[in-house]
Amino acid sequence: MRQLLAAPEILVAPGAYDGTGARLVRQLGFQAIYLSGFQTSASLLGQPDVGYLTLTQMAARVAIFADASELPVIADADTGYGNPLNVRRTVRAYEAAGAAALHIEDQTFPKRCGHMLGRHVVAREEMIQKIKAAVDARRDHDFVVIARTDARTTLGIEEAIDRGAAYYEAGADLLFIESPETEEEMRRICDAFRGVVPVLSNQIEGGRTPLLGAPALQEMGYSLAIFSLGAGFAAAAGMRAYLRNLAAHGGAGPMPKDMLDFDEFNTLIGLDEHNSLESRYETS
Repeated sequence: MRQLLAAPEILVAPGAYDGTGARLVRQLGFQAIYLSGFQTSASLLGQPDVGYLTLTQMAARVAIFADASELPVIADADTGYGNPLNVRRTVRAYEAAGAAALHIEDQTFPKRCGHMLGRHVVAREEMIQKIKAAVDARRDHDFVVIARTDARTTLGIEEAIDRGAAYYEAGADLLFIESPETEEEMRRICDAFRGVVPVLSNQIEGGRTPLLGAPALQEMGYSLAIFSLGAGFAAAAGMRAYLRNLAAHGGAGPMPKDMLDFDEFNTLIGLDEHNSLESRYETS
């Protein structure tokens, strides 16, 4: 993970909706994958990203994504699920499950998606202690601790940048200044930390931050771009198209053009690999 972040090219990590999506991320040649709390809440619970997920549910999802993708997993850890001691437990659980990195945020609980309104942040010193706890807790020094601040929306870009600097001083390996609202703000973030600590951009279709694409983000100075929710939006659109057709025609009408068939889907989710292993270990 650290080698990928240190490379001159920006690291692009798509968010996957589920284990099938994790396989697609690997199949299409990406070098890392992002595990979103928003997508996990939607796919696992059918609920919005407003603090319903537990540490246990997210750690289990980390293990699934790490196994299915075989890629470095960058995982959303919300607020760390409690105080600094809970953060320690979260880091240990994510690390044991196979994550290469996690991010914790300075929101109050219950938290909300970083592109929703109605978010509030804790005192800066409270978050600093969480970051220190996260850094102390990791067993592998290559495990990347990402500090996220949601201060921009309610307190402004200056406060967000100041918090980022404080969180870096506390030991964060990478900074996540959530939801800047203009290209100028994005450039200010990159300029503030250029040559000091890498920063990431969260690219969300329909969100609060301009969608610029990887080349423009790299030119600005971002080291990591997570496209956190697009796969989930696309999955929902595909499911709706299929179910709408089924409701209207009882299955007799034309199926969506891009839908995989039975054999293609089985290949995607690893049936060929399973059959090969089954043959290897079968008894005569």
